[in-house]
Amino acid sequence: MPEQQKDKTREQLQVEEIEKSLRLIADIVKQKGREILNEFPITPPQFVALQWLHEYGDMTIGELSSKMYLACSTTTDLVDRMEKNDLVERVKDTNDRRVVRIHLLSKGATIIREVIKQRQIYLQDVLGDFSKEDVDFLEKSLSFLYDEMKRDAKTWKSF
Repeated sequence: MPEQQKDKTREQLQVEEIEKSLRLIADIVKQKGREILNEFPITPPQFVALQWLHEYGDMTIGELSSKMYLACSTTTDLVDRMEKNDLVERVKDTNDRRVVRIHLLSKGATIIREVIKQRQIYLQDVLGDFSKEDVDFLEKSLSFLYDEMKRDAKTWKSF
């Protein structure tokens, strides 16, 4: 087998391992997050919705539906339940009164901060066995990977 084919095979195997590791890590983080959520009066889909609102600010039902990959009717039901629990409120857009935006209330923001804090504590415990250099390298590598993927996602959206 020529050297170039060996390298490509090695590279493909490495990419497969990286993809698998990222998928398994995401599953563990999601599972840990669900365990933490059991302490709060919200469902996993409500948490996802609150997270989007916390990260990106007020959104319409359509925008939130798109981010969550849900039908608008499903998102409307989700928002209705969150509104009843004082996690969010519907507000008229100041520029266009026909547009209604979903606004994160302090109770919803507090839940998000608490869950994220507990997930960070969990991650800190796991990273306790890593050297400082390994943690620094992991942080830089993940940040670089995220930036590249974000840039690539923008390229795909322009097609």
